[in-house]
Amino acid sequence: MKALASIRIALRALRVNRLRSALTMLGIIIGVAAVIAMVAVGTGATARIQAQIEAIGSNLIMVSPGSLTTNGIRLGSGATVTLTEDDAKAIAAECPSVSAAVPTVRGNAQVMFGNNNWATSIQGSTPDYLTIREQPVILGNPFTSDDVNSAAKVALLGQTVAQNLFGEADPTGQTIRIKNVPFTVDGVLSPKGQSPTGQDQDDLILIPISTAKRQVTGGNQANAGAVGTIMVQAINSTAMGQAQNEVEALLRQRHRMQPGQDDDFTIRNLSEVFAAQESSARVMSILLGAIASVSLIVGGIGIMNIMLVSVTERTREIGLRLAIGAKTRDILSQFLVEAVTLSILGGVVGILAGIGASMLISYFAQWRTLVSPTAIALAFAFSGLVGVFFGYYPARKAALLDPIDALRYE
Repeated sequence: MKALASIRIALRALRVNRLRSALTMLGIIIGVAAVIAMVAVGTGATARIQAQIEAIGSNLIMVSPGSLTTNGIRLGSGATVTLTEDDAKAIAAECPSVSAAVPTVRGNAQVMFGNNNWATSIQGSTPDYLTIREQPVILGNPFTSDDVNSAAKVALLGQTVAQNLFGEADPTGQTIRIKNVPFTVDGVLSPKGQSPTGQDQDDLILIPISTAKRQVTGGNQANAGAVGTIMVQAINSTAMGQAQNEVEALLRQRHRMQPGQDDDFTIRNLSEVFAAQESSARVMSILLGAIASVSLIVGGIGIMNIMLVSVTERTREIGLRLAIGAKTRDILSQFLVEAVTLSILGGVVGILAGIGASMLISYFAQWRTLVSPTAIALAFAFSGLVGVFFGYYPARKAALLDPIDALRYE
């Protein structure tokens, strides 16, 4: 009952000075709202990176041509062909930590259907490309190994290409022209969205690698099996490092690289790249939350100042309560409840403001935000602790007043 009485007295005292109470809560409101909004921005950035990882494909390693030194002249990466389809087959067959390896060639071309045309990227590969990229065909059928062996003129359209050439119509079975060469549309690929570099991953046409070399990108006269990139998928995420080492050792052996000689290929472990980005996003989230938490401390100082003023104003009331039998702990609990009530009410309003601010940031800045229940709970709990911490000194000061001196206070 004494606890309920203390709460009623505290709420009554806060209602007497509504404007002052509201202004005091403002610091807590801003602090809680800032913490929630800033953490939402950081969490949204982390979630976006994770989505990009999933969009590219899981456990993916990219192998591309490296640089060569000829007669003392160092050629840039990719300036000469160093990878072949046989390299991809060897990686898939001889590396235990690799589940699949896909050779690819890439080019650009103007594609036409009827009166519509579209400039897009042409990707030549094998059927395993769909598995590695986790991009199934959602309309129609994928091309097969027989299509690769026979250099069949079949194509799978990305969502962007299908939309620009056919609109809402079904493109399967239709004939498009790539560099004036007729191709039959076998199917439409599932959407992938933007890549980490901002490129539209749906703006492409996938065709058999043999067809791409003969009809679109042009084959290498010196090496008919040359490819632009080899996409390697590890058996699982924990085997990425081992798969990378196995691929490197195998390619050095196949390319007859001498000890100490630089690789003529480049291997990129995408998981390491994304892990670094994800770590940076988490650090940013923590940093933003820490900066925003300063507002809560400032709000707590405001509560302490107002509570000290309140103790001074109500000195005679405190003396009267002590004189008629109130105990020190009753006075302490009364003022402590007032401080905590201010903090908790400010925390509730701050949570609503923080959620609203996150939505506004997402809408106007086009930045993905993700409000975390954990951040809400921590911000609310921290606001309550701020009330206890900064309210204890004024409450203790009030509880330790001498009744006689308090009654004489003018």
